[in-house]
Amino acid sequence: MPRTPPAKFLAPLQPDAALAAVIGSEPVSRPEITKRLWLYIKSNGRQDAVNRRQLNADDTLRPFFDGADSVTMFQLPKLVSAHTSKVEG
Repeated sequence: MPRTPPAKFLAPLQPDAALAAVIGSEPVSRPEITKRLWLYIKSNGRQDAVNRRQLNADDTLRPFFDGADSVTMFQLPKLVSAHTSKVEG
């Protein structure tokens, strides 16, 4: 029997302006946010060539990275939480 993720995990989240600049402004689930972030990171060459865990900011990502020039991939979940809010309804 396939495992299903908890409903709360799939609940739509509203991105703030900094995150919306990267993934779009419509509410989406946390897995979809992660998927879109990685699509942007990879298609724009933002993953460090030497240390693949390091993500380098560009003008679009810097506000989402809270002004940092780079973050590690392990910081992404915390940043997503800081830049989203629950959708009421």
